[in-house]
Amino acid sequence: MTNPLFVFDTSVLVSVVLLKDSIPQKALAKALQKGKLAQSLATLDELKEVLERKKFDKYITRDERMRFFKTLAEESALIDVKLQITACRDPKDNKFLELAVSAQVQAIVSSDDDLRALHPFQGIAILTPSAFLAME
Repeated sequence: MTNPLFVFDTSVLVSVVLLKDSIPQKALAKALQKGKLAQSLATLDELKEVLERKKFDKYITRDERMRFFKTLAEESALIDVKLQITACRDPKDNKFLELAVSAQVQAIVSSDDDLRALHPFQGIAILTPSAFLAME
């Protein structure tokens, strides 16, 4: 039996970096304990672009953010996404759905209302970090 895969959207991962001992951080720890994160080139590109924003410098250094990104990228399953989904009302969020369906993940963890409005999506749960933590 292979380890389950999970998709964490960019906003949740940014919260993990910025907020130590937070619910998003605990949700990530639980996901990594149970399985692995799935990433695509599109989700990694977006995360890197967001983490490089200067506005986060006052909370955590760019070097620390890039170390987190590098470790996350190395420890995630990189999925080659071939399908296109246009189900989300925010087109920028479709990449998370495409990744989740392509990788057959157990859950998408997101604090984004546009994604959560689609719960469940093709049998995949879309949960807030706290709902993911509460899940058995």
